[in-house]
Amino acid sequence: VQLVESGGGLVQPGGSLRLSCAASGFTFSRYAMNWYRQAPGKERELVAVISNTGGYTEYADSVKGRFAISRDNAKNTVYLQMNNLKPEDTAVYFCNYYTFWGQGTQVTVSS
Repeated sequence: VQLVESGGGLVQPGGSLRLSCAASGFTFSRYAMNWYRQAPGKERELVAVISNTGGYTEYADSVKGRFAISRDNAKNTVYLQMNNLKPEDTAVYFCNYYTFWGQGTQVTVSS
């Protein structure tokens, strides 16, 4: 199993980013996928979940209305669209499936 995140970077408050996670080594379309984040000195927290078909999604209260998780099963890729970013969204963002994790992508929100 391999999960490879991309799309992080430095953005000003109020800006947007779209993260991608390319998955391989398992039957992607059969499984729910998750995005987590970990800020310096804090525990890793669940940000968003999407069902295997994409028909069900769930979000942490802190990102509801600003973030959107989606997936393309034909491309074995899950996305996290992040809008109206705030400094408190600064963290390393990880893609997750079962016990497998990507290497993470850094998101920094700062003026």
